[in-house]
Amino acid sequence: MKNVSLPIRFGLVTSAVLIAYFLVLALVDKHTNPAFSFVNAIITSFGIYEAVRLSKLENPSKFSYGEGFKTGIITGFVATIIFTVFFLFYATEINVMFLAELLQRIKGGFNAHIGMVTFVVAIMGLATTVVSSLAVMQLFKKTGNISQN
Repeated sequence: MKNVSLPIRFGLVTSAVLIAYFLVLALVDKHTNPAFSFVNAIITSFGIYEAVRLSKLENPSKFSYGEGFKTGIITGFVATIIFTVFFLFYATEINVMFLAELLQRIKGGFNAHIGMVTFVVAIMGLATTVVSSLAVMQLFKKTGNISQN
């Protein structure tokens, strides 16, 4: 259980930061601009980085590429699931006009409903998690290169 508690804690913190960022954007009425969702990838990547870094510091002898990748995946999945549930709650209960404003802002002529938009948010978060975990593990993997003097 201890192996999973660290990424779950970091996933909870990462989701809290994602939610706080979204609410700050909502305060300044920028939450309907999809360009600001790029910062979500940065927040998620940083959360994964910190989880993997601490995992390596806690047990450097047992740390492997697979363990680090698993830590990153769990961290990102927890953050994505919680943020997606918050997003669904926000769009259906807090600001019911959010979806209409978002779709108008995109100007794509989409006939999307909240289920489809929530699904896209979840898939984007999961994709960001996988890519970020792979990228972060490039920093923490053990190299097989021979050092040259």
